[in-house]
Formats: sequence, structure tokens, C-alpha cells
Amino acid sequence: MKDFEYQKFYEAIGKVNGWNFSHLRVSADQADWDFNNEVINRCNKRDSLLDIGTGGGENLLEIAHSVERAIGIDLSGAMIESAKDNLKRSRQDNVRFIQMFSKDLRFPEDSFNIVTSRHAPFDSFEVAKVLKKGGVFLTQQVSEGDKQNIKNIFGRGQSFTETDGTLKEKYRTDLKDAGFSKVQSYDSNVLEYYERPEDLLFLLRHTPIIPNFGQDKKDLEFWDAVVENNQTARGICTNSKRFLIVAVK
Repeated sequence: MKDFEYQKFYEAIGKVNGWNFSHLRVSADQADWDFNNEVINRCNKRDSLLDIGTGGGENLLEIAHSVERAIGIDLSGAMIESAKDNLKRSRQDNVRFIQMFSKDLRFPEDSFNIVTSRHAPFDSFEVAKVLKKGGVFLTQQVSEGDKQNIKNIFGRGQSFTETDGTLKEKYRTDLKDAGFSKVQSYDSNVLEYYERPEDLLFLLRHTPIIPNFGQDKKDLEFWDAVVENNQTARGICTNSKRFLIVAVK
């Protein structure tokens, strides 16, 4: 999806749930890492942190206690409103949420010790601009091979025609070109189980995994096949494939 298409999509979903899927009944095998823990382990109480593509701010609010100052940005005004509502409920006083485009980070150079981006696009040169020397950038992204069994049934999907690992290698190259001295990457592919069909249905309706889900007249037939062919004792099974990049400026 192009940037403007993502923006329209994110605005619509932000008005619905702010990307909060915590009510879904889903379990998963043990992942190779927990992104929030990876961030926390690299923070100290004097650090400033920028979270790119913060969505409803749920993840940033979980880790904000680890730093002195935290700022979350998102291109969607609806997402930022959701984040501000979550901030009020949390009563944390070291967090701010600002609507901002990741390709134009309007902060002074060398403003942050830590920059994060979880499942959101980023610009490597903009990240390098606002990150202090010796600072760390961490990003977790969805791999092309994510939800592969579902995409195969529908015959379409997010990055369906792209080779798995393409985005990871692009980001690694971009970060090195932007001047990062050390760039490490890790892969994870685990099985996850959606307890009820409505849990998986909610996911497909509110993410771009299957573009225009439900608009094709054959989508109901494909949906039935997903449920029938992937039902297990733990729920409807699919895969969650992610990659993690840790880069030091």
C-alpha cells in the first residue's frame, strides 16, 4: 500500500480502536523475543525515547517508566487522539503524543537516546538525524511470510508476491547508508491460534493483511476455507513472522 493509502486506512481504524487488539482471544507459541523487553533492556532513567508509529500508544506507555522522557508520533490524528486518551487514563507525566510524519521528524538533531518503530514505516536518515551518537534504534516489522496460509487461500495479501526477507534487507541497507555503525537483525516465525473465528475475523477486518477484505464476492468462500482447513484444538492456526533490527549510531 502507498503512503496515502496507509494514511486513509490508519485514520479509519484509529477511529474504531486505536490499534488496540487486546480483547482478542489469541495465544501463540513462545516468541524469540519480546519487543518491549528488548527496548527496556537498552534504556536508562536519563534517556529520551522517540516511538515512531505509536498508534494508540499502548506499547509506549508500557515502557515509558524506563526513560526520563518519551514521545510517541503517528501520522494519524485519530490514533493520536486515542493515544492521548490512553495517556490520561495512565496518569503518566513523562509522555507526549504528537501527530507527525515519519519522513519529516521535526525535532532538533541528536534529540533522543533511543528510537523505536514497531510495525510502522520509518525513514533511516530521519532516524539517524534525531538519534544521538551511540544511540540505539530498534524496530520490529512484519515479514513478507506472515499469515502465509491465509494469504495462500485468498490468493492475495500484504507483500504476497514479494520474496520473504526483502523488507528486512532493504532496511538493513538503508540504515547502513544512513551512517549506523552496527546493524543486527533477527528472525522469528511462530504459530499463533485464534480461539474463535470472530477473533481472526476482527484481525482481518482491521489490518491490511488481506487488502480490501470482504469486498470480493469470493472472500466469504475463502474465509470459510481458512476456518475449516486450519482449525485445531487451540483455535484457528496461522503463523506470525517478524524480524527485529537493532542498530547503533
